[in-house]
Amino acid sequence: MEEVFRPEPARNVSERAQAWIGWFGLSRLIASAVAVLIVCGGAYWLVRTPPPPSEAALPRVEAAGSPVSTLPTPIATAPEVPAAPTLGVTVHVAGSVLTPGVYELATGARVHEAIDRAGGITGDADVDTLNLAAPIADGSRIYVPAVGEEVSAAALIDVPFVEGAVDAGLAGPVNVNQATAADLDGLPGVGPATSTAIITERQRNGPFLSVDDLQRVPGIGPAKLASIRDLVTV
Repeated sequence: MEEVFRPEPARNVSERAQAWIGWFGLSRLIASAVAVLIVCGGAYWLVRTPPPPSEAALPRVEAAGSPVSTLPTPIATAPEVPAAPTLGVTVHVAGSVLTPGVYELATGARVHEAIDRAGGITGDADVDTLNLAAPIADGSRIYVPAVGEEVSAAALIDVPFVEGAVDAGLAGPVNVNQATAADLDGLPGVGPATSTAIITERQRNGPFLSVDDLQRVPGIGPAKLASIRDLVTV
């Protein structure tokens, strides 16, 4: 039987490898190989190129022509409602004021407001003859006298008389805020003295707000008021 021929160097390498494995241990060799694979895998994961983001995979649409600008949708607004006109009174301020003239004031304005609108009083004005807190009727004339000037009480605040508004007798009740002395004289129990007192009172302290307000007038008591109550109005 012929002997198989083996080269001497190859046999020596194989014997040495077996001897080294026997000395190092097969389990330790396997563990070292696994550790090397893990280290190599981690190094590859660190140095690899990251994948593109998911947005890059979306289809891209190229705009054709000039870009189209999107304008915001206008918000519908409610139409403006014009403000209701403010009611007011027109008065004539005269006498010792800085700027006499005709002025428009709010309804319910007082004498002092009308004087303020006329620039205020002059240095020689005598405002003590006026009731500055009296309300003003539309169309009134307010006269501010000078010190020492003789002016009747009826001329200080002249409330206008509307022609045809009253008729002392048959047409209906007499408006005590607009009636003349002749109109008031026709009322029962009202003579020249009482009619003058009514006009003076309304000019000094403002119009009467009710029929009962006539008791402000000297000479008109409950009995006289009862006799004319149905014949007058304010």
